[in-house]
Amino acid sequence: MIVLFWICAVVLIASGIWVVASRQPVHSVVGLIVNFTALGVLFLTLSAEFLAMMQILIYAGAILVLFLFVIALLTIGAQPIERGAGRLAFQTAPSVIAGLAALALMGAGLRVAWAQSAAASTADLGTVATFGQQLLTTHVFAFEVTAFILLIAIVGVVMMAGRKELRF
Repeated sequence: MIVLFWICAVVLIASGIWVVASRQPVHSVVGLIVNFTALGVLFLTLSAEFLAMMQILIYAGAILVLFLFVIALLTIGAQPIERGAGRLAFQTAPSVIAGLAALALMGAGLRVAWAQSAAASTADLGTVATFGQQLLTTHVFAFEVTAFILLIAIVGVVMMAGRKELRF
């Protein structure tokens, strides 16, 4: 099981880099599909079957199809992006420093979280009852805010892709 965990970890990191480094938005979405699927397999290694299936069905299925439609709507008649050597060269050093700082912060957070979770492991980690209870009691505000942000994003895409003139 530990070997599968490390394989998933490597695939998650590689596909995350692929998402960020890809120049084509569609290729980034494909990398995100690989990332979400590997995360679902990682949930399976933790015996959280419900979370794994929801990760694959909802995120890798429905949400990324929505992303593809958004990309298709936003690139209709769009001019190619200007690219050139050294176009944003002044941002290289600050970006690398910020990335290393973020990695150090995540590493420290993971170290603390790993120590706490190893001490207090629960048997019903990924069950439907625990997930539903946590989602609709403890995290209900975050759940509602996420739904509202997705609604705003959909309305924004429709407005951006719509006609310039509105006829009433």
